[in-house]
Amino acid sequence: MRRPLAAALLAAALAAAPGAPAFADSGPVAPRAPEGASAVLDGLKTYGEAVLHAGDGSVRHIPAGLYEMRVDGGGMLQTYGVGVDGNAQPQARYTESGWSGSALAGNGQAGRIRWVLEHSYPQLNDLAGLAEAAGAASLTAESAAAGTQVAIWRLADGARVEAADPSAEKLADYLQRAAGQRPEPPASLALDPGDVSGPVGTRLGPVTVRTGARSVSVIPDAAAAAMGVRVLDADGQPLTSAVNGSRIYFEVPVGTPDGTASVTVQGATRVPVGRVFTSGVPAQTQIVAGSSESVATATAWAAWQLAPASGAGADPAPAPAPGSGAEAVVLGAQSGPLPVTSPDEERLATSGSSAATPVIASLAVGLVVLGGLVVLLLRKRPLDEEE
Repeated sequence: MRRPLAAALLAAALAAAPGAPAFADSGPVAPRAPEGASAVLDGLKTYGEAVLHAGDGSVRHIPAGLYEMRVDGGGMLQTYGVGVDGNAQPQARYTESGWSGSALAGNGQAGRIRWVLEHSYPQLNDLAGLAEAAGAASLTAESAAAGTQVAIWRLADGARVEAADPSAEKLADYLQRAAGQRPEPPASLALDPGDVSGPVGTRLGPVTVRTGARSVSVIPDAAAAAMGVRVLDADGQPLTSAVNGSRIYFEVPVGTPDGTASVTVQGATRVPVGRVFTSGVPAQTQIVAGSSESVATATAWAAWQLAPASGAGADPAPAPAPGSGAEAVVLGAQSGPLPVTSPDEERLATSGSSAATPVIASLAVGLVVLGGLVVLLLRKRPLDEEE
């Protein structure tokens, strides 16, 4: 009964041993900088009045119209609010975003909202022509802005809201009925992909510039440049400016310590109509209705590490001492051929420890405990026989 018990304890110890941790191929993850423009909300500038019918039967009169935003580095934006319940605060800071990162995420009406923006004020400044299309008597900038905002709220929220001005209400009805689907607009400036990685001694990339700007300046990471890391174009030449479609590479010389570097591109362009700006509060999302030439920025990161060690030349692990009992336990646990170690498992972590270290440590502890049990059992057996 003693030996089967020892074997069962050994099997339990082996089964409980943790697996080797996965090797992280990529370097440290750098925080992603916002892509495109950043701006501060100035406030509501051109607006009329709307009437909101709440679910509890209450009625509120609320302002509805165009906001203005000041872009960091230069430029102005005209925007509408996306959510009717939003309470956009003047001087709040906003960053450009895709629909998936805003209150429009998963909203099947987002493309129709973009259509409304492209077919109404301020994109269409012919207010007489817009009034005729809507069947309205006349439109001012204020009533056109109010009617456009009301149409956006209905599409975004399904809100029960109407413009107080009859002409603005006719415009809202017309825009809601006529709206077709439009695709999401591209970022004003972006780098694709936003991060690349690879071993030291290679060229990492490409990172492709996506922008409507005529050209953008390319600003390498000063700290990485001091280590000899260079930012190059597709021909291997140092890069200081780029255009839409340009490819950017990081050249990491042999002997460079593990690390990361960034490259920033910056230029002036119009932010596409339908692009959204977020402030961290979904209800305050703003959507672009017009843009001047505005400064936009994007950043991409590269991470590199030394090539993984092959493990060749490592000293073999010492065999268990004869007669210690440990060799019998180890051999008994291995009933088939020894497992083949994959190259990934042979790689060493940056700390210098093997990926199998946790397994070996767990087995060692288990063997020490089991060795003690075996010794106690063997010493006790003669006493049992005497009895």
